[in-house]
Amino acid sequence: MSLTLDKILILSPVYRDYIWGGNRLRPSGEQTAEAWVVYEDNLVRTGVHAGKTLGQLSLEYGENLLGLIPVQSGAKRFPLLIKLLDCADWLSLQVHPNDEQAKLLEGPGHLGKTEAWHIIEANDHAQLIAGVLPGTTKSMLETAIRNKRVVEYAQYHRVHAGDSIFMPPGTIHALGPGLLLYEVQQSSDITYRVYDWNRPETATRRLHIEKSLAVVDPQSTVNILPLSTASDSGVTRLIACPYFTLEHIHGDSQPIQLSTRKASFHALTVIAGKVRIQAGEETFELERFSSALIPANCGQYSIQPIGKSSLLKSSVEPFLE
Repeated sequence: MSLTLDKILILSPVYRDYIWGGNRLRPSGEQTAEAWVVYEDNLVRTGVHAGKTLGQLSLEYGENLLGLIPVQSGAKRFPLLIKLLDCADWLSLQVHPNDEQAKLLEGPGHLGKTEAWHIIEANDHAQLIAGVLPGTTKSMLETAIRNKRVVEYAQYHRVHAGDSIFMPPGTIHALGPGLLLYEVQQSSDITYRVYDWNRPETATRRLHIEKSLAVVDPQSTVNILPLSTASDSGVTRLIACPYFTLEHIHGDSQPIQLSTRKASFHALTVIAGKVRIQAGEETFELERFSSALIPANCGQYSIQPIGKSSLLKSSVEPFLE
């Protein structure tokens, strides 16, 4: 079976609000913490597949939508979850399991959560937590977590618009106020809260002390990767790992030619300006924070910036160490 129609799948975001959310993700300014812009439960908005979910299409079309690489890796469901986050307050300190730990702690069929961030906007002095201070042992960290003193060992990082951060499982982390960012991760939302800034626990915001201790790695560190300031149009690879590849695409007038090479789908999210995407006879315009999915069997397509614009592309491309 082949996707002969709707080579460009326009997706409807799903909005979620938590106590730390801001007001930058919706035109109405309504408080919104997260927009889930590309994941298996997103509905297709246009064309003959309108009303179907990305997950349904992944099962129906398999390699034609997902691509050769995800399918060879055993993927049947859509393998990524992509979000936009607007942080008006500190998120909880949290940690995620790897694949093996997720199966052990949550059961068969669960995936770990390897993720990466790209900072879209950052207020002056914006910062985040990633990892713990050098010299912190597992025993020291366990005592601090149990006594709600883990912030004393947290490693703070100043970040700026354009920075990218790869976040491996086992790394304690928290996003701070004043950040607007893009997050790509495995298709998993397993989060173990270590500390929640003394907010009262509720049925939906509990701490997960024992599970956190089972997966936390005090040796895990991260690097803050600034975006290249190249002024010409082009594609810049930001982060690549076995689960996903994240790229930054920018330009102001010249069309940018891309191809899936049938290896992987391309998930596109506009983070600045406006673009026109063309695949075969199909053309769609995407505004800021809009997303589209290019199926793997689409092959060649083009992105035409409408003025100075940039977008992020996530895929499951060949990974080279």
